[in-house]
Amino acid sequence: MMQAAAVLTRADIEQIDVERAKGPSATLRLLALLKSLALALMGRVDELCAAVEAREAELEAREAELKAREAELKAREAEVAQLKQLVFGPRSERGKGSKGRKGSKRPPGHHVDPKNDAARQKEGQRKRRENRRKKKALPTETVKHPVPDRCERCGAEGPFAELAPEVSEQYEFVPARLVRYVHVRQKAVCTCGHVLCGSAPARVGDCAQYGPRLHAHAVVTKAADSLPLARLAKRFARAGVPMARSTLTDLFHRTATLLQPLYKRLLELVAEAEYVNADETTQPVMDVDKCHRAYIWTFIADTIIAYVFSNTRSGRTAEQVLGDSRGTLQVDAYTGYNPVTTPKTRTRVGCIAHARRYFYQARDDCTDEAEYVLDLVRELYKVEYAAAARGIVGTAEHLAMRQLQSKPLMDEWEKWLKEQQHLHPPKSPLGKAVHYALNQWTFLTRFLEDPKIGLDNNIAERALRVIALGRNNFRWVGNEQAGKNLAVLQTLVHTCVACGVNPEEYLADVLLRIDTHPASAMDDLLPMNWKPAA
Repeated sequence: MMQAAAVLTRADIEQIDVERAKGPSATLRLLALLKSLALALMGRVDELCAAVEAREAELEAREAELKAREAELKAREAEVAQLKQLVFGPRSERGKGSKGRKGSKRPPGHHVDPKNDAARQKEGQRKRRENRRKKKALPTETVKHPVPDRCERCGAEGPFAELAPEVSEQYEFVPARLVRYVHVRQKAVCTCGHVLCGSAPARVGDCAQYGPRLHAHAVVTKAADSLPLARLAKRFARAGVPMARSTLTDLFHRTATLLQPLYKRLLELVAEAEYVNADETTQPVMDVDKCHRAYIWTFIADTIIAYVFSNTRSGRTAEQVLGDSRGTLQVDAYTGYNPVTTPKTRTRVGCIAHARRYFYQARDDCTDEAEYVLDLVRELYKVEYAAAARGIVGTAEHLAMRQLQSKPLMDEWEKWLKEQQHLHPPKSPLGKAVHYALNQWTFLTRFLEDPKIGLDNNIAERALRVIALGRNNFRWVGNEQAGKNLAVLQTLVHTCVACGVNPEEYLADVLLRIDTHPASAMDDLLPMNWKPAA
C-alpha cells in the first residue's frame, strides 16, 4: 500500500513539466506516466475500499455478537426475575382485569349475559344451603341452661312462669381419641363334647393388633393431609398412646398391599376412558449417598384420579398406563406423551393455561404484548364460565358457543402470533411464549371441535399439588416400593374425595372386605360404586 502511494512524487511532477516543454515527442512519455499514475490511484482506491468493507464486516460481526449477548443477558435477567417471583412473589397468575385489546374487533356474542350472573348467584345459594344441611346433619347434643332459683332483681323465689326459650347453636371440636378394645370370646361345651366359641373380631390381615380405622386414619393423614407419619405419632403420644413412626409406616404399607387389586382396576378404567388428563412431578427417593429424583404421574378420567410412581420421566410410564387405547389425552408439550398420542392411539390436546403462562412471565419485559394475550385468553374463559353457569358444558349448545365466540378469538390470536414471530429474539421471554404457542397451535385449537374437552390441563396440575405439598413435608420416600405404595393410596384417597366419599370410612370398610370379596365383583369396592357394609 505504501509502495503504491509513493508512485507519484515531487520529482515526478517536475519531470512532467520538463517532458511537456520538450515538445510532442514527450507527450507519449507523459501519457504513459499519467497512465501509471491512474493505475496506482485505482489500486489504492481498491485497497481502501477493501479495507473499509473488512472493517464494516468486522463491525457488523461485533454488533451481531453484542446483540446476541444483550439477548442472552435479557434472557438471564428474565430467568432471575422468574426465580425471584417463584421464591418471593405470589404464586397466583391471576390478572388485574381486562384493559381491552387495541385495534381488535370483538366477535359477536362476546358480551356477558345477565342471566349468567343470576345463574352464578343461584349456584352460590345452593352451595350455602347444602353447607347448612351438612351442619344440621352433625351429631347433636342439647344442653339446657335452667333459669336461676331466685330472681336477681327482687329476690323472689320460683317457680316462675315459663316463656319461649332462647335457642342458639355452637359448633365444638371433640378431640379424637384412641380406644383399647378387649375382645373376649366366650366358650362353651355341648353335651356332645363339641366346644362352641364366639365369633372372632374382624382384623386387617392376620393377627393385626391395630384396627381398620387406625389403618385408615394413618393413610388419610399422609395421603390426603400430606402430613408425615412422625407428626401423627406425636399426636398419639399426646393422646396417651405412644406409637413408633415405624409402626404407623407398617400400617400404611400393609394397607397399600391389601388394596393393590383396587388400584390396578382403577388404572384399567383410566385406559378405557375416552378423555384423559395427565401430568407429572418430581418425587425424591432416599438413596445411599443422597436422594435421587423419581416422578409421580397423574392420570385423570372423570372421577378417577390415579397416581403412578416411576423412577424416570420417560414415556414408558404413559405407555404402561394407556397402552394402545384410543380417545383423547390432554397434556402439556412434554414429549414423554408422544408414544401414546399417535394417529392409531389417542388424539393429543394442548393446554391454553400453559401457553398463557409464558405470556404472563413475559409481562414485565413486554407489557403491552403480554397484556394483549392475557386479555384475549380471559375472553376465552368467559365463554366457558358462561356455559358452566347455564349448565350446558359438554353439550352441542356449548360447542355452538365455542364456534361462535371462541373460534374468532383463536383466529385473532393466531394472526397476532404470526405477526410477532420475527419481532422478538427467540430466547427472550416473549419470543419463547410466541414460539411455544405456534408450535402447539394444532393441539391448542382442538377444544373447538369437542365440547367435552377443557381449555386447559389444570385439573391434572391441581391433582399434583398434594404431591408437592407432601414433598415439602415428608421430603422423600424411603425406596421404590414405598413410592409405589404412596401412589396406590393417593389414588384411592383422592378418588374417594372426587366421588364425595369419606376416605376414612371407605378404607376402614374395604380393608375388612377385600380378602373375602369375589374378584369378579371387584368393581363394587371401587370408590365410585362403594356402599358401606350393612
